[in-house]
Amino acid sequence: MSRRPDGRLTHELFAEEHMPQDECGVFGVWAPSEEVAKLTFYGLYALQHRGQESAGIATSDGERIFVYKDMGLVSQVFTESDLATLTGNLAIGHCRYSTTGSSSWNNAQPTLRATNHGTLALAHNGNLTNTGDLAEFLAKNVPGYNEHGNHATTDTEIMTALIASQEGESFEVAAMKVLPMLKGAFSLVFMDEQTLYAARDAHGVRPLVLGKLDHGWVFASETAALDIVGASFIREIEPGEFVAVDADGLRSYRWAEATPKGCIFEYVYLARPDTTIAGRNVHATRVAVGEQLAKEHPVEADLVIPVPESGTPAAVGYARQSGIPYGAGLVKNSYVGRTFIQPSQTIRQLGIRLKLNPLREVIEGKRIVVVDDSIVRGNTQRALIRMLREAGALEIHVRISSPPVKWPCFYGIDFASRAELIASGLEVDEIRRSIGADSLGYVSMEGLVGATTIPESKLCTACFTGTYPIEVPADISNGKNLLEIVSHYE
Repeated sequence: MSRRPDGRLTHELFAEEHMPQDECGVFGVWAPSEEVAKLTFYGLYALQHRGQESAGIATSDGERIFVYKDMGLVSQVFTESDLATLTGNLAIGHCRYSTTGSSSWNNAQPTLRATNHGTLALAHNGNLTNTGDLAEFLAKNVPGYNEHGNHATTDTEIMTALIASQEGESFEVAAMKVLPMLKGAFSLVFMDEQTLYAARDAHGVRPLVLGKLDHGWVFASETAALDIVGASFIREIEPGEFVAVDADGLRSYRWAEATPKGCIFEYVYLARPDTTIAGRNVHATRVAVGEQLAKEHPVEADLVIPVPESGTPAAVGYARQSGIPYGAGLVKNSYVGRTFIQPSQTIRQLGIRLKLNPLREVIEGKRIVVVDDSIVRGNTQRALIRMLREAGALEIHVRISSPPVKWPCFYGIDFASRAELIASGLEVDEIRRSIGADSLGYVSMEGLVGATTIPESKLCTACFTGTYPIEVPADISNGKNLLEIVSHYE
């Protein structure tokens, strides 16, 4: 029951995305007395910000697994009648932004494989760093693998094939054998006809949480998805933990010693503000970062405005700490993003105006502080500052609620290469001149880490520091580290 697209591929509405994109959101539910497909739909809806290219749901009625997936947003992929066909007691779901493999229907998730001990469906958030070695292992050790594996180009397909290839083993036993073979960042939900499973890499780079329904269990990338479906937050899945849920209850296994390195960029931009990570609300963290930013980079100004939506909490914090009034100086069109309509050159030239438009009445004649979460290539900020000056701003002081992004991510965030990251080649004042601001200030690493209330030793800060907690093979890193600066590893 899977549907292929009609051949039209999604197009970016702009050549330059405002921010790097996360790769995926995952959701899983075991609840025999509930409409699991609808719960999964709403869970994915809550996680839509983590991936907008494709969406999919797999369900099981105890005997068969049904999968429905397609290109597009969650609300575009599923109709009421589609969800009605996805019956069962358990389900997994996925929304995708591709960081490995092409953006195509074949690579939409969940993946599906039949084995001699049941059918396996799997959804993945993260990025493996040893896919080449794993693919070689499969080619050498699993007869006929290439016949089945060539239709997809993702590390998710490789993980699915590895678990499915453990002949004669239950998926529970198979997973405990396969998980130690995987390197990189991964949070997984997968299922067979009877059981729901979840697993997290030993560093816990990407988030994964456990929730409780009245008569069932839920796994999700963020606590916000638990809230949407009415599940109570129980705890995070621990780094290096594997969990199984079925009619016999919930079972937890430790497949690796935990060495936490949670992604700090979840606090900066990726996670929803109403999500909680490691006991700390993301919105509260971003407000605290804004307060710290005002302490580190004060300025005389008339108004603090955010770049909506991700810059809003930090702007609130900056205004609160500085005593400068807060105002909404930019209006965001929330419905601009991916589209099936190819934009004309005229529309492309409008650039950021399609997403953001200044309120002249608010900013004209004022010295303004513009708070944003990060600067990647600098194109967006350059266009924004030009637009604000045209609207009458006297001075524009840019404040960024993260340190300079200097290094690419290999763990599941679609950052640019080092050659494209403006901070990798320019000092702060050079960036200021490049984007046309009157002043520019980034929060310090110490300030950002302090706001999370998590020790820096338990965070992945690689995109800011170049210190990668999981070693990245040269064949992967060479393409992104185009400046030929050797990274160091912990």
